[in-house]
Amino acid sequence: MPEVSGIQITHLKKNFGTKEVLKDFSLQIPAGSFTSLVGPSGCGKSTVLRLIAQLESPQSGELKNSEVNHFGFVFQEANLLPWKSVFENVALPFELNKEIKGTSKNEIKSRVLETLRKVNLHESAELFPHQLSGGMKMRVSIARALVTKPKLLLMDEPFAALDEFTRYQMQLQLRELWLQEGITVLFVTHSLSEAVFMSQRVILMSKSGGEIVLDQKLDLPENRTEELRTSQEFNSIIRKLSEGLRR
Repeated sequence: MPEVSGIQITHLKKNFGTKEVLKDFSLQIPAGSFTSLVGPSGCGKSTVLRLIAQLESPQSGELKNSEVNHFGFVFQEANLLPWKSVFENVALPFELNKEIKGTSKNEIKSRVLETLRKVNLHESAELFPHQLSGGMKMRVSIARALVTKPKLLLMDEPFAALDEFTRYQMQLQLRELWLQEGITVLFVTHSLSEAVFMSQRVILMSKSGGEIVLDQKLDLPENRTEELRTSQEFNSIIRKLSEGLRR
């Protein structure tokens, strides 16, 4: 059997105590794609990410991830160490990951500064978390996830706490990074408009057992602009997804 390229989840079951979060969950995520998981609180979206990252183990089923050793994880909170600078927070994976712990100081410096440029924070490298806005903190968190050059980026509602303007800017920046880097992105959000604006594909999950109620591929322009958000095509997709959630 050929090795899976991307992520392949088959008949996954996950319980927390007596609560059955995922009953019979199957999903395939092709390498290089941008997919969003959407659904009500408690439907198992975050659990899917944690299972892929091997932070949780399933009761049964099979999960194949071709990038299990090459992924970054961005959580809802930036989780920066307050006593470390922006540069030091982004360099943290080189301290913690045994596989890359021996990387030279020059290489670490080069990689960190290169990644900070990608998120437009290279001029803030010596600042500390208390000196940053919410959007800047989240960009540091994304840079920390990207600095090891992962092939898979798992994102658990990273923009939920941001104001609307900053959230829009972060959406544009993340999509640009995805196009530049060619990585696989699996993005969890409660926002249908956020999912549609950024993704190639939106997966709707039901609250009961994490059932997939709709798997929608999006035929939208590769270049996403602010004008797209108010277009008839965009809002037609939102209506279809909203109806899927109600069902």
